[in-house]
Amino acid sequence: MKQEELISTVVSPIGTMNVLSSSEVSKLQDTTQGGLYKLFRQCALAALNCDEHSDNPYKILEQHKDFDIRIIQEHRGLKLELINAPSDAFVDGKLIKGIRQNLFSVVRDILYVANEVSTDHKFDTNKSDDISNMVFHMLRHAKAFVPKVLPNLVVCWGGHSISDYEYKYTKRVGYQLGLRGYHICTGCGPGAMKGPMKGATIGHAKQRIGGSRFIGLTEPGIIAAESPNPIVNELIIMPDIEKRLEAFVRLGHGIVVFPGGPGTCEEILYILGILLHPKNQHIPFPLIFTGPTKAKEYFQQIDKFIGKTLGTEAQRRYKIIIENPPAVAKEMKQGLEEISKFRKQTGDAYHFNWLLTIDHEFQLPFEPTHEAMAALQLTKDQPTYLLAANLRRAMSGIVAGNVKEVGIQAIAQHGPFKLTGDPDLMADIDQLLQSFVEQYRMKLPGSHYEPCYKIMKK
Repeated sequence: MKQEELISTVVSPIGTMNVLSSSEVSKLQDTTQGGLYKLFRQCALAALNCDEHSDNPYKILEQHKDFDIRIIQEHRGLKLELINAPSDAFVDGKLIKGIRQNLFSVVRDILYVANEVSTDHKFDTNKSDDISNMVFHMLRHAKAFVPKVLPNLVVCWGGHSISDYEYKYTKRVGYQLGLRGYHICTGCGPGAMKGPMKGATIGHAKQRIGGSRFIGLTEPGIIAAESPNPIVNELIIMPDIEKRLEAFVRLGHGIVVFPGGPGTCEEILYILGILLHPKNQHIPFPLIFTGPTKAKEYFQQIDKFIGKTLGTEAQRRYKIIIENPPAVAKEMKQGLEEISKFRKQTGDAYHFNWLLTIDHEFQLPFEPTHEAMAALQLTKDQPTYLLAANLRRAMSGIVAGNVKEVGIQAIAQHGPFKLTGDPDLMADIDQLLQSFVEQYRMKLPGSHYEPCYKIMKK
């Protein structure tokens, strides 16, 4: 990489974060095994690298191996020194404002988890309610709550590796949502995570809506491979995938699912597993699967898989709408009106879904080691919502093997993950995953994909 493509500079924070304690500075600069420097540098690089289209964390880190970030403590406050930062993050030598905002969100969230969450004994991770409270505190610290406002935040899920026509469709849906005054929350990356935000931007502009909220929820293992897209104006880094998923369903008021790969399938299994819990059957939650005409087969495969594994009750919890963005927005509007009435009647907060029961099995962090993947209970002789939890873990492991640094390293050392279970169930999983491979939904188009999994049968 040419030297002129790199920039070294000092930047000041946006907002209220302007001082750090000497202890906090030491933690961020600690390069030992238990220190935060590696995580801090990796997340900061992702925030700066918002125009990167690769989903390989090794490639990104290798391209910017000379990048460094240091804390400067002055009597007037905090500054960050960037060394050999990507030039695309700058205009005329100045760091783009949105990127600067996201950069300090990285500092905020990493330090909060390290100082207040990980070391605070008031959160007992063996208790489901305590984990939900932990998620609440992290979102509140990030100022993600807007109280006393009727439900208006739509979560959009979908793959980073989608075709151009699928991407354009996500923009059309986002536009229709934006025209109706809805704000967007996604996983913050490219593809189906960027398109709805881009479309909603135009919708908001036409309706002269100010204060647009484009929330990007991510976690350290994902952000290195899926840098925040440039439209995200509220970046929030949760400590792991499970708390990220809970944040989506607690903070958002309805979900639109676009085509994707195993990561999107993981999200679908997560929300369906929650909605299938006996305590949640009376709680309204709009869930829409949508895509262009060419994606019809994709959703047929997803629907068929859900029917075979989780049953017709799960299929009743969502609606599939093909090639009709206005219908998606109208269906969501109807769903959010129902949400508003329900929360008013029950006294539940508009800004955080307290009444939703999330079983502890959906909250426990899953480390996708070879042993853990092989030990997954992929059988139908268990409650449906628990089967959804284990299927979700299987997909999470495949995501790790595809794009996360730790997963890629594990596959390189020990070979593919092995999944074992009931023959019929394993055949269904194999068929679904193979369709993702054939449709280039595992990696970005043009990338060679070597499966990180192997389907075994009992």
